Amino acid sequence: MAESTPKKKLIEVALPLDEINAAAAREKSIRHGHPSTLHLWWARRPLACARAVIWSSLVDDPSSHPEEFPTAEAQDAERERLFDILRRLVVWENSNDPKTLEDAKAEIRRSMGDDVPALLDPFAGGGAIPLEAQRLGLKAYAQDLNPVAVTINKAQIEIPPRFEGLSAVNPRDRKDRMVDVWEGHTGLAADVDYYGQWMRERAWEKIGHLYPKVELPAEQGGGMATVIAWLWARTVTCPNPACRHTTPLVRSWDLSKKKGKEWHAEPFYNEEGELDFVVKPGKATEKGMVDRKGAVCVHCGEPIKFDYIRQEAQEGHMGSSLMAVVAEGEHGRAYVAPSAVQTEAADVPVPLDAPRTKLPEKALSFRVQVYGMDEHWKLFTPRQLTALTTFSGLVKDAQEQVRLDAVASGMADDGVGLADGGTGATAYGEAVGVYLAIMVDRLSNRCCTLCGWDTGREGITQVFGRQALPMVWDYAEGNPFSESTGCFESAIKYPVKVMAGLPIGSRVGNARQHDAARDAGLSNLVVSTDPPYYDNIGYADLSDYFYVWLRQSLKKTYPRLFSTMLVPKAEELIATPYRHDGSRQAAKEFFEDGMLDVCRHIHGYTRDDVPVTIYYAFKQSDSQAGDQRGATASTGWETMLEAVIKAGFVITGTWPMRTELSTGMRAKDKNMLASSIVLVCRKRPENAAPLSRRDFVRRLRANLAPAVRDLQASNLAPVDMAQCAIGPGMAVFSAAGAVLESDGSKMGVRSALALINQELDAVLNDAGDATDSPSRFCVELYGSHGFDAAPYGEVDVLARAKNVELQKLVDAHMVEAARGKVRLLGRNELPERGVDLSNDWLLCQALVRDLEQGGIEGCSALAAQRTPAEAEDARALAYRLYNLADRKGWASEALLYNNLVTAWPQIAGQAEARRRYDEKTDQTTLGF
Repeated sequence: MAESTPKKKLIEVALPLDEINAAAAREKSIRHGHPSTLHLWWARRPLACARAVIWSSLVDDPSSHPEEFPTAEAQDAERERLFDILRRLVVWENSNDPKTLEDAKAEIRRSMGDDVPALLDPFAGGGAIPLEAQRLGLKAYAQDLNPVAVTINKAQIEIPPRFEGLSAVNPRDRKDRMVDVWEGHTGLAADVDYYGQWMRERAWEKIGHLYPKVELPAEQGGGMATVIAWLWARTVTCPNPACRHTTPLVRSWDLSKKKGKEWHAEPFYNEEGELDFVVKPGKATEKGMVDRKGAVCVHCGEPIKFDYIRQEAQEGHMGSSLMAVVAEGEHGRAYVAPSAVQTEAADVPVPLDAPRTKLPEKALSFRVQVYGMDEHWKLFTPRQLTALTTFSGLVKDAQEQVRLDAVASGMADDGVGLADGGTGATAYGEAVGVYLAIMVDRLSNRCCTLCGWDTGREGITQVFGRQALPMVWDYAEGNPFSESTGCFESAIKYPVKVMAGLPIGSRVGNARQHDAARDAGLSNLVVSTDPPYYDNIGYADLSDYFYVWLRQSLKKTYPRLFSTMLVPKAEELIATPYRHDGSRQAAKEFFEDGMLDVCRHIHGYTRDDVPVTIYYAFKQSDSQAGDQRGATASTGWETMLEAVIKAGFVITGTWPMRTELSTGMRAKDKNMLASSIVLVCRKRPENAAPLSRRDFVRRLRANLAPAVRDLQASNLAPVDMAQCAIGPGMAVFSAAGAVLESDGSKMGVRSALALINQELDAVLNDAGDATDSPSRFCVELYGSHGFDAAPYGEVDVLARAKNVELQKLVDAHMVEAARGKVRLLGRNELPERGVDLSNDWLLCQALVRDLEQGGIEGCSALAAQRTPAEAEDARALAYRLYNLADRKGWASEALLYNNLVTAWPQIAGQAEARRRYDEKTDQTTLGF
């Protein structure tokens, strides 16, 4: 039964944000065993973020229990205890640590009782949120319109728990394993590994002759070696009538840039006038033949325009020529010139079952259609198509072999398939087949003519190095039967390692295909989700690349899921104009209407006693002309807020979840998606009263000031202040039935965001007014002119207004006055010694300088010379200066102040240690 006044959850009050974000950033460097390596998905949420958000949404904040924690001090102590659990919980190595998970689950039961609710993610995508819900003991519902996403989620939350604890059925492990105890998913993982190898062996029997070994020259060890990759150059006929030679389109002639192991290719024309290549040691001395402007004929030097190349490609006249062969040498990679044997081995017919489905004509993230690659099969060489169709076909054979071996091992066979909830030998065979099909998808990501050759790493790049399909001129064709880059052995390894780290002892999850804008028929759930980002990523268009191979492998396993030729697109909730006859307005309306429908359904699904959490990527510096400065409202962000509020939610918090270790401003300069903002939402009472604009502003001022003080006290990074301040601001706006303008019209989200940002500026300015007069003067001058010179008269007026004397500021080494101009002295112009740092401005600038030049140690040495209160005042000023620099677009300046605040816990800690050491030394000297 829902309570009339729901208890506040931890996520609605405080989080150890730095530790969560640090753990999320660290995940990017973890490859082996991380669920993201099971199958590629775009814009995954870090597991650490998902785990932290779900857990803190279920656990009560101590302020909800005044009978247990009657004072602020008691609540802070209890909150810190909960933080300690959360800090352990987000660490990757603790993902399946029994003690950590039991402590976390115990707190959930303490707050929610033994009847722990289920969680729904209506936009499950790569599955981070459902997976972490399952890890925390919740039943997870993962829904997505995209069949590729549904398959990934089935492989993570549905299949492993269904077959947990079963023995491996393959003959190798049944024979070799001495103890017949298979804990967790070890039996399933062993079978996935075995039948992956089984597929590789059967594929070799069928097509191994297409991958001949290469003879190495004596200087590279001699003998026959396994080929790792064939490096190809696309070619066109030179448009010069006097030439008409075949010319290669190559970005660079370098094959390897490893120090001491450099190799390059050189083109030449043989006696018959045909293009050929030699391979030589050392770096290339000539530039490649193609760049952003076009190409150049290697034979006659004639410029070749892209229009000509595109026309030739569309008419089927673009070819390819083998440029070099990379082999597994005794001492690393060996680079060999092409031969007739190697060239002829690749000359095979296109398989009849190659995917002849269409690529989208106008998707912005695709660049290959203009080069004639308008169907999926055209993205691959005939040999690559042969390999992929062979492996895909073998998935069905492997499923049957698993079934037979399962029956032989004693498993009952009820004939019920996986899609119908079977748990016998038939379903188990199909379950293993899901992972084998995923292996084929993994292989396809490095088995395509859009894969380049990384000359530094000496490996094949993946197709989706980013969320697009760009053209690749000189490409690498891998050998799936090697043991190096792009091989099937690697495709086997990653899923097997992922399975070892999946949750153990969890409830069987439910992953299904569903349109989030339609009613799912669910209720009484926790909802946490990561919806599409307006027009940022076209998941359906991108995932067709994998879908065509999954469908070949699994259409009999999941006939309904793979009933369409391509991924469904018409219902995909994304603002893509080309799906609406090029109309941006129609695309915008489609997204807005759809997102509102989604939020209304979520409102119906969710419990009253647990907040909804919604992730949204946020373009921090996106604002439209005519807005009040600082509105920072991208169309997608505004639409998301509008939908949430119109659906009947109150926004009770906003948390920036960062996944970059660096505090750099590169993303901010380029207006990239920099943060995932987690919106924390509660159901709004139906009888919520309206507010006037005046009352809204009054309440906003009353709520924002203490909220900002609390955020600063928690050492929130200044770069995150604007996002976090949206929380208390939108809480006031969304709690009202409506906010009415003076003419009676309803205030929109964009206007509310503008007012929130204005009030945030005012709050930070008011905090600045508490500082000393010289510092207030410097802040004002900085906001107007930075460190540039200003007219003396203008500055003199400002000085009088702030009740300071310019000459005293000159004497204090704060400003320079000369030739009718006045400017603030830069940080590097401040004397190292002999300057009175008793005012906030000078101390703040000196701390920034010392942090930049001497790191934490140098900065803490300076902080230790002042009292803790003086140092804290300088830190507080850094927030104001960051805000000013940010508003002015001074990215490098803003970064310096942000760095000071984010490093402050270490600075303050070392400074205090220095003070105690100095005090102890003084007492010892004085004989105490």
